[in-house]
Amino acid sequence: MALASSPDYPQPLRVIAHSVKGWVERLGAVWVIGQVIALKRQAGSTHFLTLRDRQAEISCSVTCGTAVLDAAGPLHEGMEVVAWLKPTVWLPNGRLNYDCHDLRPVGPGRLLAEIEQRKRRLQAEGLFAPERKRPLPVLPRLIGLITGRQSAAERDVLVTVQRRWPAAQFEIRHCLMQGPKSVDQISQAVYELDALPQVDVIVIARGGGSVEDLLPFSDETLVRVVAAAGTPIVSAVGHETDTPILDLVADARASTPTDAAKRIVPDAANELSHVVAARQQLRRAIADGLDRRRRELDGLQSRPVLRDPLGGYAVLDLQLTQLTRQLTSHLVHQLDRSELETQHLIARIRALSPEATLDRGYAILISPAGDTITEPDQVSPGDAISARLATGSLSLNVTATDTAPPPDQDDQPDRQGAT
Repeated sequence: MALASSPDYPQPLRVIAHSVKGWVERLGAVWVIGQVIALKRQAGSTHFLTLRDRQAEISCSVTCGTAVLDAAGPLHEGMEVVAWLKPTVWLPNGRLNYDCHDLRPVGPGRLLAEIEQRKRRLQAEGLFAPERKRPLPVLPRLIGLITGRQSAAERDVLVTVQRRWPAAQFEIRHCLMQGPKSVDQISQAVYELDALPQVDVIVIARGGGSVEDLLPFSDETLVRVVAAAGTPIVSAVGHETDTPILDLVADARASTPTDAAKRIVPDAANELSHVVAARQQLRRAIADGLDRRRRELDGLQSRPVLRDPLGGYAVLDLQLTQLTRQLTSHLVHQLDRSELETQHLIARIRALSPEATLDRGYAILISPAGDTITEPDQVSPGDAISARLATGSLSLNVTATDTAPPPDQDDQPDRQGAT
């Protein structure tokens, strides 16, 4: 019902605001479809969307909670969504607002949301872990190629590989690359190529397309087949901006089929240039090494010891001769001195020898017992003694003894009585 009012009896603003709020909220929550033209995430738990009607220039501001926004999957501007909105009026400023209690992408957006949820689940299982990635062979013996028959992707891979490495060999499996049967055919091709021991790498190649066209390459069945394969697999699906789940589980991702061909085989011309450069570098290194060794040999040959190897021995021979002479002279001097000392000792010995005394006219008296007589009291009168002379001996009889020394022993003869 309309509120009664007049210039004389105006209604308070709060009454009007509450009435408007009541009228709007009687509409209840409704499902609406619109296009996201703005998305503003906040640090808190409330975020803001702006939805627009595709057929009219009508837009509205929508508040959305974090849980609702995350459940909708990845959203971006231009995506079409259906939202369960409850219109309300914000009393402090009288602004009309729409609270979103559920949000679901439709069309391509819905598919992208489903793919995102599947991606999160597979990532939680560890299928995208970097440690699961296998390195690509440097030069594969046989290349497995899964692609559409007579497709541009097949032509790009074959032409690029043949140009880069003409000797490359292929094992090709043609499959439907879109549609409901493509997942089974591609999975069977992966099984067959993975079972061939001579196949060193497998390439799954397809050109670009819409989200619906690329759906088979985000199928969980195909993703698990690729994850379980023992042969390294390269995903070359779509363009640079396309990111199916196959790109995440494959061992290598190529932005295009041509890029995949560049990844699996080296460029023969480029490798040949590297070989030529390496040979030249090796030759220079060998030449530099030989020059360095030649200079070292020249330096060694210029040394005096190598110009005259016996020169050092001549110096040593001269030193040895001088030392020999010094040693001989020293030995002769030592022998002469020792001989002189020996002669002096002999002279002293001879001077002290009894024979020298006997030669001067003295005699040595020997008792009957064989002892040398030096004192008169060693004998008695009547004893038979012998006297040893310088040239013989005498037999004597003692007639008397006298213990008094003679007045001059050097001039007087022996006064001991003897016959």
